[in-house]
Amino acid sequence: MTHLEELQKNFINLRMGTFIHWNSAAVQFNTGDVEDWEFMRENGNEPRRYPFDEKDWNPAKLDCKQWAETAKAGGCRFAAYTAKHHEGFCTWPTEYSEHCVRNAANKTDVVKEYLTAFREAGIVAGLYFSILDLTAGFGRRSCTPEQVAAVKGQITELLTNYGEIPFIMFDGWGSPWGGPSYEALPFEEIDGLVKSLQPDCLSLCIGWTKDIEHSDICFYEGGAGQKLEGEFSGPGILCQKMTGTWFWRATDPETPPRSADWIVGLAEDCFSKNVNFMNNISPRADGSVDGNLRAAFAEVGKKLVLPAPIDELPAGWMRRG
Repeated sequence: MTHLEELQKNFINLRMGTFIHWNSAAVQFNTGDVEDWEFMRENGNEPRRYPFDEKDWNPAKLDCKQWAETAKAGGCRFAAYTAKHHEGFCTWPTEYSEHCVRNAANKTDVVKEYLTAFREAGIVAGLYFSILDLTAGFGRRSCTPEQVAAVKGQITELLTNYGEIPFIMFDGWGSPWGGPSYEALPFEEIDGLVKSLQPDCLSLCIGWTKDIEHSDICFYEGGAGQKLEGEFSGPGILCQKMTGTWFWRATDPETPPRSADWIVGLAEDCFSKNVNFMNNISPRADGSVDGNLRAAFAEVGKKLVLPAPIDELPAGWMRRG
């Protein structure tokens, strides 16, 4: 078994995780019918409509320990947090952009707060990072050496300043809707940087389901309609949400989340194919988690039964090379 295969096996044995979507979209687009997924304009050669002002970032009730408690109650053993989403706002004080918490009304380093809380709770804590950056203009239409250097600088900060990061999830990359292609910015180039900084850190590319050529783990974005179909033996991961959108909406506190039985059924199907499952937490704009979502996670935790860990890689397990 290669070193990568050992990392993959250990990751799959975690089974249940959470995906925490909390970034500028929770502030900008929590009411009305505003077109929040503005990244769809990235390939449309249209100007942005909704730039985000850093000074509007001012969460009064940020509570990463509550996030961790919610995840723990839901049976989650690993987590990922959206340190930087497609809009480009960095929730840590990056030196490679002014569009970050350093210039916000609330300057809290959320990446640090999140990692500290989840590690203390005994949850394996990784990060999400969008390659696509609408504010910096970095994506399918513009992928200059200077922009690539800034992206690499931010990844280096995340994998240098915060201790061990077991995995980093990349998004907005190699996608038909936006972000640079793998030809313009090769997976091997970014994965090489990741492994040079932290040899035990997995590189996961959201939406890459074909094989492990461009991701250490096949990644199905269930909330975007990607389904786990046919025979599959791993390694994989699928994410889904109990609320209507990935990021918090003001109607969420009065809208019943999807049922725990639905989530558990999806998770069990994933586990049978050596695919991990991530249940989404969408904190409010103020940084707290709604009571109905916390209760829904706790109900999932009561009903969830995790399978025994695998010791050997099964036949059909995808291998690199």
